Amino acid sequence: MATNIPADHPRARSLQTRERMKAAVEEGLVHMTGLIAHGRGEAFDYLLGEKTGPVATAATRKAAAVLLAAERPVLSLNGNVVALAAPELVTLAKAIPATLEVNLFHHTPERVRKLIQVVQDAGADRVLGDAPDMRIPGLASDRGPCHSDGIGGADVILVPLEDGDRCEALKKMGKTVITIDLNPLSRTAKTADVTICDELTRTVEHITTAVLETKAESGHLDRLRTAGVAAALLDWDNQANLRAARDEMIAVLREG
Repeated sequence: MATNIPADHPRARSLQTRERMKAAVEEGLVHMTGLIAHGRGEAFDYLLGEKTGPVATAATRKAAAVLLAAERPVLSLNGNVVALAAPELVTLAKAIPATLEVNLFHHTPERVRKLIQVVQDAGADRVLGDAPDMRIPGLASDRGPCHSDGIGGADVILVPLEDGDRCEALKKMGKTVITIDLNPLSRTAKTADVTICDELTRTVEHITTAVLETKAESGHLDRLRTAGVAAALLDWDNQANLRAARDEMIAVLREG
């Protein structure tokens, strides 16, 4: 039974998101442990004042530039990501454009098919994940199987939400990794090339806006794609970015 959440509740959006996650578990889209992961991220969002600050904004713009500079960008999807932001990720994928691939730690063929269907219902023309033809080297978990024309062949991968073992494995493959992770202390955040310490749904919308703005700037897109991913990252210090994110959280704590 859904909970009645008044529209004027000060944390209505957060409570509505929790309801969506609960429903996604009941529908078999999200694994039960995904609720724990969501709650952990929400705790860090409290430390940001549940809003997007200048540090995340800068990381978001850098992520947009790197995705546009990529030759084979891929957006990786897990259950939480699909449950929270399927339409927004489809919009982002079309704006770049990028390939979408479902990749799960708690993998079952049925769950993969359900998630693919949700993303297709949200407007995606093609979603990979149900017929992997290769494996990420050194990754023993069910996140290892992937598509050679998706994650396996990507040069840049957006890995939303905490996923430390796969992030490390992808880096060893020579891939550029962008992550959305509210926890600046996580292995994923520290390993990725660009970490956006912000809430998923806010971030995906902001990346899409930045992508569209960049594409609208005369000549900017051509310069990005000519220069490539390495050039797009040249002025980026992700460890400094993480320190700045932690400083933002400390400032919120001090103000409280």
